[in-house]
Amino acid sequence: MSIGTIRKGPRNLITDVDGIRVGNAHDKDVRSGVTVILPDARAIAGGDVRGGAPGTRETDLLDATCLVDAVDAIVLSGGSVYGLDAASGATAWLGARGRGYGMGDAQVVAPVIPAAILFDLTNGGNKNWGETPPYNALGRAACDAADKSFELGNAGAGFGARAGTIKGGLGSASAVTDDGLQVGALIAVNPFGSALVPGSDCFWAAPYELDGEFGGRGWSDAACALSTIDPLIGTKGEGAAQAGGNTTIGCIATNADLTPAEARRVAIMAQDGLARAIRPIHTPFDGDVLFVLATATKPLDPEIRAREILQLGSIAADCVARAVARGVYEAETLGDSIGYRSADFSSRS
Repeated sequence: MSIGTIRKGPRNLITDVDGIRVGNAHDKDVRSGVTVILPDARAIAGGDVRGGAPGTRETDLLDATCLVDAVDAIVLSGGSVYGLDAASGATAWLGARGRGYGMGDAQVVAPVIPAAILFDLTNGGNKNWGETPPYNALGRAACDAADKSFELGNAGAGFGARAGTIKGGLGSASAVTDDGLQVGALIAVNPFGSALVPGSDCFWAAPYELDGEFGGRGWSDAACALSTIDPLIGTKGEGAAQAGGNTTIGCIATNADLTPAEARRVAIMAQDGLARAIRPIHTPFDGDVLFVLATATKPLDPEIRAREILQLGSIAADCVARAVARGVYEAETLGDSIGYRSADFSSRS
């Protein structure tokens, strides 16, 4: 296989993968939101959990030994444990439209929707929702909004996110190749760690940037001396170091014809994109989770299948790194969380 030139897709979004749509919904008063990745048809899925404090739903069924090998959607949500209810809203929305796992002669289907949440409960929004958290309704609203185009930054699951000491957000990036492979990543960026090289406005992901997609700031000389950089500079700091208090979650989509086991391998490889873009990552205080959706419209060559999976995983990792930086770059100031493009980096060290 010769994949040829790797370039951005026409939108530079995960929806450059044919058959994928994304919907966002948020509540400005609550400062939180939900993102739904909605394939046009059931898609092969895999996932990988690396953070020390994850919050997930329906991830066990992604094991390749389980009965169900395809899913109906992926849900990413703010709200910590409350946000898991966003998947219930999406389940109701899909079920009402007859989309889900069919059960013989039963008149009802069972939508299969893996989900992950991030922590944004202390971002200054109004969380006094009593017994009616907004996430079920936001999950349905995000499904209603699903389209090929969608907003980045302060949108969906990234609406109330923080990335280290500055505003985090929702980021996406894509890559297409001459031989028709399509890969896209969608990341809600809310890590304990920092997406920026200390003492600069440069992203750790700078080496992977395409066409100035996150400002074209380039690479910092400071990044060449990693051993001299305190890994906690630019992070949320000791005061915010609490289990479940952070987390970066996301989804990779591809048109490749993957098996569930291969989808998981791609998810494992794609986690390296988080390591390229955030420092530190996969900490005890993060719940980092990545999912993979495969629409399976592009067959892989059986004679070199393992090599093609290798190439796909590498491209996916680069897309994840780029999506992280785009999520921070596109985020705007919200409350006391300063957006990247409004931040004063001159006083940073």
